[in-house]
Amino acid sequence: MKTTAKDLRFYSKQILEAVKRPEEMTITYSGRPCVRLVPYREEPRSEEDELFGIWKDHKEDHREALWI
Repeated sequence: MKTTAKDLRFYSKQILEAVKRPEEMTITYSGRPCVRLVPYREEPRSEEDELFGIWKDHKEDHREALWI
């Protein structure tokens, strides 16, 4: 569905309700498409963060000369 930036200003509630249905909306400015509104989909989160444990195999070296 297409709508204009002016319509977005005046009918934002109705446009957001249409996007919730879910319906994609293309906003045009000066007759050219500039923004696409799509329904927000929350990504399912995994139990572990992908960066969790990234340093688990790292051996600490406390020799100061290596850091200078």
